[in-house]
Amino acid sequence: MSNRFDSKEVFKERFKLEVSEMYGRNFEETSSIERYQVLGHMIRDYVGINWRETKNAIKKKETKQLYYFSMEFLMGRLFTNNLMNLGLYDVVKEGLEDLGMDINEMEEMESDAGLGNGGLGRLAACFMDSLASLNLAGHGNCIRYRYGLFKQKIENKRQVELPDCWLKYGNVWEVWKPQHSVEVKFGGSVDLYMDHMGKFHTNHNPDFVVRAVPYDEPIVGYHTKTTNTLRLWDAEIDEASVNSGQLNKYLNDVMAITANVYPDDSTAEGKKLRLKQEYFFVCAGIDQIIRSHLQVYPTLDNLPEKVAIQLNDTHPVLVIPELMRVLMDDYNYEWDDAWRIVTGTVAYTNHTVMAEALEKWPQDTVRSLLPRINMIIEEINRRFQFEVDHKGLLHIWNNVAIIKEGQVHMAHLAIVGSHSVNGVAKLHSQILVDDVMKEFAVLYPERFNNKTNGITHRRWLLYSNPQLTSLLEDTIGDSFKTNPEDLEKLMDYVDDPIIQNRFMEVKHQRKQILADYVKKTLDIDVDVNSIFDCQAKRLHAYKRQLLNIFCVMHLYFRMKSEPNFRIYPRTFFFSAKAAPSYELAKEIIKLINFVAEKVNNDPETNSFLKVVFIPNYSVSVAEILLNAADVSEQISTAGKEASGTGNMKYMMNGALTLGTLDGANVEIVERVGQENAQIFGLHVEDINELKHQNSYNVWDFYNSNYNVRRIVDSLANGTWSSNHDEFRLIYNDLMLRNDEFFVLADFDSYVYAQSQVEQRYRDRGRWARTMLINIAKSGYFSSDRTIKEYADEIWHLTPISFED
Repeated sequence: MSNRFDSKEVFKERFKLEVSEMYGRNFEETSSIERYQVLGHMIRDYVGINWRETKNAIKKKETKQLYYFSMEFLMGRLFTNNLMNLGLYDVVKEGLEDLGMDINEMEEMESDAGLGNGGLGRLAACFMDSLASLNLAGHGNCIRYRYGLFKQKIENKRQVELPDCWLKYGNVWEVWKPQHSVEVKFGGSVDLYMDHMGKFHTNHNPDFVVRAVPYDEPIVGYHTKTTNTLRLWDAEIDEASVNSGQLNKYLNDVMAITANVYPDDSTAEGKKLRLKQEYFFVCAGIDQIIRSHLQVYPTLDNLPEKVAIQLNDTHPVLVIPELMRVLMDDYNYEWDDAWRIVTGTVAYTNHTVMAEALEKWPQDTVRSLLPRINMIIEEINRRFQFEVDHKGLLHIWNNVAIIKEGQVHMAHLAIVGSHSVNGVAKLHSQILVDDVMKEFAVLYPERFNNKTNGITHRRWLLYSNPQLTSLLEDTIGDSFKTNPEDLEKLMDYVDDPIIQNRFMEVKHQRKQILADYVKKTLDIDVDVNSIFDCQAKRLHAYKRQLLNIFCVMHLYFRMKSEPNFRIYPRTFFFSAKAAPSYELAKEIIKLINFVAEKVNNDPETNSFLKVVFIPNYSVSVAEILLNAADVSEQISTAGKEASGTGNMKYMMNGALTLGTLDGANVEIVERVGQENAQIFGLHVEDINELKHQNSYNVWDFYNSNYNVRRIVDSLANGTWSSNHDEFRLIYNDLMLRNDEFFVLADFDSYVYAQSQVEQRYRDRGRWARTMLINIAKSGYFSSDRTIKEYADEIWHLTPISFED
C-alpha cells in the first residue's frame, strides 16, 4: 500500500491536497500554522498504523506491560523527534523545500508541551523514548495540564510569571478518547454494611464527581514498529453531578483540576487541589489498567505477572490504596489477596533525600477529600504496625509509621506497598539505605536497589547536535545510534590531533548557534572564543546558583582592583525558573541579572567577563544551550542532588563536569577519571561530620576571608543596586541562617577549581582530548541502559514480538 511519505514527490502532492481540502482554500493561500497542523496530523496518521499493530501484538502475545505514573512528562517538541525516529525526516525536509518552506520554521510552530517542571519530567520523557526504542511495552500516565508551569519573563531584572498557553494551537499528536472516560469521586461519606455471608461492603456517597477523559499521544520508537502510548487525563463535567444552584462553583472546581502543573500549595485550598490532582490521574489510570487487563484475561489474579506499575516519586503513591479499593470494593477480593496483587505490581522510585521534599499530607485533608482511601491507608498502617511489632522492632515504629502526628507520609506508604524501591544514582541509593530510609532497609533489605538515571542519546546527541553526530559517524561508524555503549570506540581516537581539531570546530559551530540565539532573543553579544560556562536547572538554594554568581562577582572585583589580573575570556550562562512562591530563589535570579547588567556594561572588563541569563528555560532552550557548553556546572551541595541528568547531557556533547561529588557526578568521575573532570568542595562525609559536631559557623568564614567578606558586603552596600535591601533575603539566608547549603564553606575550593578549568582550556589539545574521553564514556548514561536494568530487575518485561 502506498503512503503519503513514499517519496518526496508523493509527499508534496498529498500534503498540498490535504492542506487545501482541510481549509477549503488553495494551498498557496493557507497560513504556515494551518500547514503545520495538517503536516502534524499526516505524521500522526502514519504513526497510527504501527500504533495499532503494537496494541494488537501485545494482546495477541499476552506481553507484560509497564505503566509509568508521573505527575510530569517534559516531552519537548516531538516534530523532529518523530520524523527522525520514523526515518521520514529527509523526505519531509526536501519536500517542504521544494514548496518554498523551511522545516525549521515548522519545528518552531510547535510549543514545548507544558507537562512538567524539571528533571523528574524530563526523565519520564527519556524513559518513554527508550521503552519504545527497545521494543518494550511501556506507557505513560499523567495529567493533560492546560497551562504549563509558567512562562518566565525577566522584567526590570526580576522573574515575572506569565501563563504558559502551550495548547493555543492545539496538540497535533493527541487523540481524544471520550469513550474511555472514568468517573472520579471526591468527598462525601462512606457507608459500611455486611452482607448475609458476613462480608463487608462499602458504598461511597461523594459530594463531587468529575469525569477524567483521556487524550492519547503515540510514543514512537527509533526505527522500530513499537509505538507506545502516553495517556493524558483532562477533567470534564459529570452531567449527573451538576447541582444547578452551584453550577459556577462546580465548573470552576472541575477546571481547576487540570488547569496547571503544581498549583501553589502554600494555602490549605492549594494543598487540597494538589491532592485532588494526584488522586484524579491515579484513579483514572488504575481504572484504565483494570479494564484493559480484563479484556484479555478472565481474572485479576495474574495482574502482577502481566502489569508493572512504576511510581515516579511520591506524587502517584495513591495508586497503592486506590488499587486496593478497586480490588476489594469492585471485585470482592479479600485483603490479603488484594495486598499480594498490589505489592507484586507496584514499584517506587525515590528522587530525593531531603526530608522537607518527602511528601506528607494532613490526614484531615485526606479524610475529607478521599474518605474511602483514608480508611484503607489507616488499615495498611495498622497491619504494618502489627508486622513491625511481630518482628520485634516496635522501637523503630516512630521512624517508619505511615500515619504519625496527623500526617500521612507518602514515601513510607510507597515503600510498604511496593516490591521494589530504587534511588536514581549510586550515591543517592546508598544514602537511602544508610540514612533516610535505613529502618525500612532493615525491614525489607531485598526491596532496595539502584537504577542510575539516563538520558535519551537520540534527542540529546543525534537530533540536537547533528554536527557532533556527523563527526562520530565518520570516526566510529553509526552503531552507537542503537547501541550507545559503542561510543566507547571513540577512545581509540582521543589522541588523534585531526579528530581533536574537528571536535573543537564542531564545538565552535555549536557555540555560534547559541551566540546567534542570544543575540536574537536578548540582544547581547557574546564572544564565541570565550569559555562557555553553563548552569541550567531549576533554581533552588541547594543547587547553588548562588555559589556560581559569587565566583563571577569575585572575578569582577579582582579585575577591577588588580589592573594586572585578567582571566581567559569567559561567558557565564544561567537559565532557571524559580517556583512562584519561592522568594529566595527569585531573589537569586534578580541578583544574577543585577550582576549581569553591571559586568556586561563595564568596558574595562567586559571583553573578559560576560553573564547571560536566558529566560524561560525549557527542553527547546536546553537543546541549544547544553551542546554549546565547554563547562557543565553541577555544583549542588554534596548529598542533596539525587542524580541530575543535565550533567549527562553536557558530558555526551563534550563538556567538562565542574562539580561536587554529588548525585551522578560521582559515577561520571568514576568513568572518566578525576583528571577528566574538575571536582571540588566538601564530600557527603565532611558535611555529615560538620552537622553532627554542629561546628559550622558562617561568621568564621566571613571574618577570616577577605574575598568572602567583600562579596557578602556587596549584597548590602550599594555595589549592585542603590537599594541596600535589594538582596536582604540572600544576606539573611547566608549570615543569619548559617548558610544551610555550605556556599561559603565551598567558596575557596570552587574559585580554585575555576582557575584550574581555565588552565586546562588554554591547552587546546589536552582540552579536546578530555572532551572526547567524556563523550566516549557517556554511553553508560543512556536511558536505554537504565531502562534495560528496570526491565530485567524490577518489571520483568520482554520485548514485543510482531511475528505471527
